Amino acid sequence: MNAAADAYCVAMLRHYENFTVASRLAPRGLRRDLARIYAFARTTDDLGDESSDRAVATRRLNAWRDEVTALFADGVALHPVLLALLDTIEPHALSPKPFVDLIEANLQDQRVAAYEDWPALLAYCQLSAAPVGRLVLRVCGVDDHRAVALSDDVCIGLQLANFAQDVSVDARRGRTYLLQCELRDGGERGAVRAMCERARALLASGRELEAMVPPRLRLQLALYRLGGEAILDAIARAHYDTAKVRPTVSRRARVQVALSSLIRAAGLGPGPVAAGGSAAGSAVDMAVERDG
Repeated sequence: MNAAADAYCVAMLRHYENFTVASRLAPRGLRRDLARIYAFARTTDDLGDESSDRAVATRRLNAWRDEVTALFADGVALHPVLLALLDTIEPHALSPKPFVDLIEANLQDQRVAAYEDWPALLAYCQLSAAPVGRLVLRVCGVDDHRAVALSDDVCIGLQLANFAQDVSVDARRGRTYLLQCELRDGGERGAVRAMCERARALLASGRELEAMVPPRLRLQLALYRLGGEAILDAIARAHYDTAKVRPTVSRRARVQVALSSLIRAAGLGPGPVAAGGSAAGSAVDMAVERDG
């Protein structure tokens, strides 16, 4: 294991403002894998977002995809995030597809600035949000179709919450994820509200997901779901006017999320699946907070 590469990944967790990416109460191995997966997603997003020139961003993302291809083809890695990921990819037999899908989503950001309707945005979210949850399912040893579907729901719900939160941020980057059809029907606030309602409905899948897994993993999943709901609550308090003000989750609200997660984890009993088992369970994105 490359300790310096792992330290680099852990340092990147400070980017995540809304809630805890990897709770200290989660199993140590899972915390390490979550940090690596998050760092990959964060690095990929940064390559797409930190250049004002879309042609430059596209070149960087294509080069990153080449590095990922080399990583899976022959184990060659120079970037610290990829070096760290080797110690997650190999023991868990991860495939390149989720990683490449995340890159493809960021490449799409360089070409597409708006989405007309929900099917179009959902197709994008299947590339940009769902892969992270599927990766974490895999590192937890979970191989269950129902768990995958529920994880996709929660990951996409989290991303929609971030889209609704980041309307002003995305506008500065020359794009919006608010649906064009909803903007025409209800204006900007109406479109934000519709995005939040869709996000809340998807996040509700997390309750079934959490009931499938043992308490320590359940705690992490509840943190994600409740963190997403806290974002939606903050947006509602701002009257859905996120084009002017970017709502944030207060420290007090984050503490409440942590306490609620502990209660949720303790209250559901031991769960039918052991961590690392193969019957059912999940983990979600996101670990992938996107800033755009």
